[in-house]
Amino acid sequence: MKTSNLLLATQRENPSDAETISHQLMIKAGLIRKVASGVYNWLPLGIKVLRNVENIVRQEMNDSGAQEVLMPMVQPSELWKETGRWQQYGKELLIFEDRHDREFCLGPTHEEVITDLCRNEIRSHRQLPITFYQIQTKFRDEIRPRFGVMRSREFIMKDAYSFDLSEDEMNDSYQSMREAYIKIFDSLGLDYRIVKADSGAIGGSDSEEFHVLANSGEDLLAFSDKSNYAINAELLIESMSDQNPESLEGQDSPDGKGKLRLKRGIEVGHIFKLGKKYSESMKLTIQTEKGNIHPEMGCYGIGISRIVAAAIEQNHDEKGIIWPKEISPYGTALIEINPKSDTKLKTQCSEIYNSLKENGHEVLWDDRDQSAGVKFSDMELIGIPQMIIIGEKSFKEGKVEIKIRGEDKITLLNLDEVINKTL
Repeated sequence: MKTSNLLLATQRENPSDAETISHQLMIKAGLIRKVASGVYNWLPLGIKVLRNVENIVRQEMNDSGAQEVLMPMVQPSELWKETGRWQQYGKELLIFEDRHDREFCLGPTHEEVITDLCRNEIRSHRQLPITFYQIQTKFRDEIRPRFGVMRSREFIMKDAYSFDLSEDEMNDSYQSMREAYIKIFDSLGLDYRIVKADSGAIGGSDSEEFHVLANSGEDLLAFSDKSNYAINAELLIESMSDQNPESLEGQDSPDGKGKLRLKRGIEVGHIFKLGKKYSESMKLTIQTEKGNIHPEMGCYGIGISRIVAAAIEQNHDEKGIIWPKEISPYGTALIEINPKSDTKLKTQCSEIYNSLKENGHEVLWDDRDQSAGVKFSDMELIGIPQMIIIGEKSFKEGKVEIKIRGEDKITLLNLDEVINKTL
């Protein structure tokens, strides 16, 4: 893509209503624009990052054996009344009526809809175990949306639901999904922790959260420095009425291994063992050789749009975003410094641009009639992992400059080395 053909909506000033680094940088880098409180447009650069996250999630979900579906955002009240959540969920559930005075809500989650789908389509025990997932827009009417897409009202989520014949098989499905999540967050290139958590409004017997570590995180995490033990600090102190979370800095880990450490995290994934909470209340039954049973369920969520913000909170400097290369909108920025509009230099840029694309690289060619300073500032703000700089001096010497985002060092390469040295 050439910047001359791209909606490159960068800006220099911090937006006045942006409290967090990710919110500031997503606006400044031209990833999103506010439509209403907690509701955003995703611009071309932003949607590329979002789709990169989706693709990683979709690949691992498919590899786990889960089947993709797409359920409606608009849900009828009847399904939620079957489980009692129409009254219980709270004011985050946005309720409205259609022209026939029938009640609906904008879906904040899809346990009722997927259970209804399965009670109509799944009959025999031979069809289980089975897991369905979707990547879809959700809506929760937050009382105070804040932090940009970190806590917005409309957001994009991957949610999955497993159905099993027994608790043991449900535990197997849960473990399989847990392993898929580990592969997803490893592939995203983020520093994260898995912590024991509270099941909240979703319900169920057990749950774990996946947190991206960042100083701006809303949750305080406690974890051992010698084992995999980790827990949401608030959950840990429920049995310690005389303590606050901060008083946990160096206490013995509850698992007897090492000392507790505290860090802040941003919740980006949550997995639950639901049991029969929804299959019983919605009368989902499966025929088995021993009679009809209510299947055991699990549900598994990942905040796709929140991951974009969390990645920025974890990866930035004073110049802007530093994307992990796995989710960057482009892998390489080709910067043309050509104030005299030298046709030979432009031809060389074109040849490098086409060669990189032919070799599978995502390239943004900054061909604008702007100063070198403006181009460097924009590409560093956007956070593209690598810059290839072609200017008059280096071009005359048959060389290009290579700069890695987040590093000061500039490397000179011969023109014929560019393809092999590109990230």
